[in-house]
Amino acid sequence: MNETQRCPWCGDDPLYVAYHDEEWGRPERDDRKLFEMLILEGAQAGLSWITILKNAKATAPPSTASIRKSGGDDRRRRGAADAESNHCPQPAEIHSAIRNAKVFLRMQQEHGSFADWLWAHVDGKPILRRRGDERVPASTELSDLISKALKKAGMNFVGSTVIYAYLQACGVVNDHLPGCFLHPARAG
Repeated sequence: MNETQRCPWCGDDPLYVAYHDEEWGRPERDDRKLFEMLILEGAQAGLSWITILKNAKATAPPSTASIRKSGGDDRRRRGAADAESNHCPQPAEIHSAIRNAKVFLRMQQEHGSFADWLWAHVDGKPILRRRGDERVPASTELSDLISKALKKAGMNFVGSTVIYAYLQACGVVNDHLPGCFLHPARAG
């Protein structure tokens, strides 16, 4: 039997498996997707990731373009969408998404793109951190540095632990286990 080996955290839930196989840890450089991932990682704090995946359509953050057009008053649309899901963001989460979008837009203007700013922290190349059985940290010096920079720029819900999860999700840090078919030693 030739079964595909994956990181054990995704289990056998089809949503988790698809997320692991198609998104998590893949280098992302599209600003729209990077913004969405940043907001979802912040919203996930205190919830299981499967809750976010199951309600992704209803919990998807407003786009930076919609915030720019509405002047930030995208709360009514979010409230209606969230009423249909099992996840009801707190008002602080909604305000945070709006605030973070405005900062994100400013960072795009200052740096050419948010992706350029983010990937400059690792010279444009993913960090392969998982080489053996070492434990996955909750945060690292890199996540501390990026978290502090985002907070200084005006974002919130971007603590170092959230940012480390974000770096993993968007492929800045590759934390696939060495036995996983997506670990660079096995994938390429």
